[in-house]
Amino acid sequence: MKRFFNESKQVVTEAIDGELRLTGTQNLTRADGFPSRKFVVRGDWDKSKVAIISGGGAGHEPAHLGFIGKGMLTAAISGEVFASPSVEAVLACILHVTGDAGCLLIVKNYTGDRLNFGLAAERAKKMGKKVEMVVVQDDIAIADAPQPRGIAGTLFVHKIAGYLSEKGSSLEEIKQKAEETAQNSFSLGLAISTCTLPGKELTVTDAPAELGLGIHGEPGLEKVDFKGGKEAVAMVLSRLFAETKPEENYALLINNLGAVTPLEMSIIANEVLTSRYKDQIEFIIGPALLMTSLNMYGFSFSLMKLTEENKEMLLAPVEPKSWPGVIKPLEPKIFDISYLQLRKTFEPSMNPKVEDYLQTICASLINAEEHLNNLDKQIGDGDTGSTFAAGANGIIDLLNSKSLPLNDTGDLLVAIGELLASHMGGSSGVLSSIMLTNAGACVSKGNDLDVALKSGVKMMMKYGGAKLGSRTMIDALLPAVEKLKDMDLEAAALAAREGANSTAKMEKAESGRSSYLRSESLKDVVDPGAEAIAILFESIALKLKYKH
Repeated sequence: MKRFFNESKQVVTEAIDGELRLTGTQNLTRADGFPSRKFVVRGDWDKSKVAIISGGGAGHEPAHLGFIGKGMLTAAISGEVFASPSVEAVLACILHVTGDAGCLLIVKNYTGDRLNFGLAAERAKKMGKKVEMVVVQDDIAIADAPQPRGIAGTLFVHKIAGYLSEKGSSLEEIKQKAEETAQNSFSLGLAISTCTLPGKELTVTDAPAELGLGIHGEPGLEKVDFKGGKEAVAMVLSRLFAETKPEENYALLINNLGAVTPLEMSIIANEVLTSRYKDQIEFIIGPALLMTSLNMYGFSFSLMKLTEENKEMLLAPVEPKSWPGVIKPLEPKIFDISYLQLRKTFEPSMNPKVEDYLQTICASLINAEEHLNNLDKQIGDGDTGSTFAAGANGIIDLLNSKSLPLNDTGDLLVAIGELLASHMGGSSGVLSSIMLTNAGACVSKGNDLDVALKSGVKMMMKYGGAKLGSRTMIDALLPAVEKLKDMDLEAAALAAREGANSTAKMEKAESGRSSYLRSESLKDVVDPGAEAIAILFESIALKLKYKH
């Protein structure tokens, strides 16, 4: 699988300059030391205040560059991907931003970072600079670990230290509060798959999920069975809150480790806020990309114990756009729409013959679900079978509840049409609804069924934009409906089948999902919508044949 990295030696420098070209009104500037010294600082920095410096290996974006600005970091130093910056780079950054007030280094607890930042701090002290260092070790993945790792909880330390720096606090006070924040922050993550370094091929495996996986892909606490979002969230929360007391309130940071979709992250957030621990969670930060691990498919949670003092620090607005702000969770607000009459009401009636035919049609579409999905996978997103099966199951539910007007053809067509609009989804459901509701209205005005159905198909063509030869369900539906003039269902089924098969020879589509594909993708593939129509008519013809 391809990726968008250029030459691997320039990945980090290109990414930094890309970020700087997008900072807009935010005043950021970088040193001219590429590639050996990669650090970015506030262009408006006032050296009369304590400088707050952090950094580490690249690959955790937006950390650390994304958190530079008023209220958070003064500067950030980057190494290569997952590699600590050099002593010289750290020292150069310290010397550039540190005035008489001094500077605080916030370091994640990895050996390379501790050594390089630590040695740079000692050298800076010998040069007359006031430098202190706080090492963050918030990862609780491995119990009693002598050196717990520093992960996303580090961002709480950035926030508190940055607030105090902006207020003009002393280096001693800032260090004390930063250490308190680090000691009262706990983090744990879970990943379905690990990260892939630049220049390496992406791989997909069926390996178990890993609880407590490190942000460089290091092994975690244990490999676990993955059963979905609810269980994954509960697993992480239970271990995190084991470190807390029930009477304490916390801020929870929800971090996307790189590859999880926004839809999934919202589901993860919802699981958090409906969990047994929800009453202890006063504030939420995220869900967002905050401290990632390249393309790791996973999430992490970080807790910070709240006090009246640090609440103010946490809630204060900041300049960096990568900080998503702090949210006080609310229950969803819901309003009533039961007064809206969304569908026409019908008087239920019985007709065993009509019910039998409907059951046959629905059964044929449900049985064809996998076949139609497999066909659709060749040219689309693989859901045609599921779409038609959903409509069929909706009709069966109405049949079972005896709520359809089976003895009134016009009302029956309208009722089924309205149902399909909500149950089938996508364009197929809407177009089927348009056809049937129009046909039902025509029958109610005294037209014969064949005339009404033909009118419905024309209305479908008008709104859908397809015509005969467009490589859609119209290629099977229109020929079949035209054969219904004499109610010859066998001829209609043959016409539908011929129409569906003809789509396999059409290498250009003028409408529908196939219109977005190249001709070579369409060759010898029957349009799945047309195939569904053929199956529908064939099921009725077959039933008639055996009845006779």
